[in-house]
Amino acid sequence: MNASGKLVRDRVPEIIQADGADPTTYIAGPEEYRRRLREKLNEEVSEFLSSEEAAALEELADVLEVVHALAADLGIDATGLENIRQAKARDRGGFTRRIVWTGNY
Repeated sequence: MNASGKLVRDRVPEIIQADGADPTTYIAGPEEYRRRLREKLNEEVSEFLSSEEAAALEELADVLEVVHALAADLGIDATGLENIRQAKARDRGGFTRRIVWTGNY
């Protein structure tokens, strides 16, 4: 484990205890929490990008969990974030048509 620790899901300490170990933890302050959430997002995205197709949905769910936590830390819930996403999709579109831009002529 990293000597400086890492952000883990809320139930991880009790899962570790159930396995017979005694985890050392602390509660991050607001600034550290936001920094560690960003680090966790990078970690989860990396895991998704390197995952095989069979594990991709599990990894993508982890990314989404961190995104929801970041949104909450920024003061908005999942519904509010979804509303922003939908508004952006209405204004600029989504990614369903697979368009690749190669520049202007």
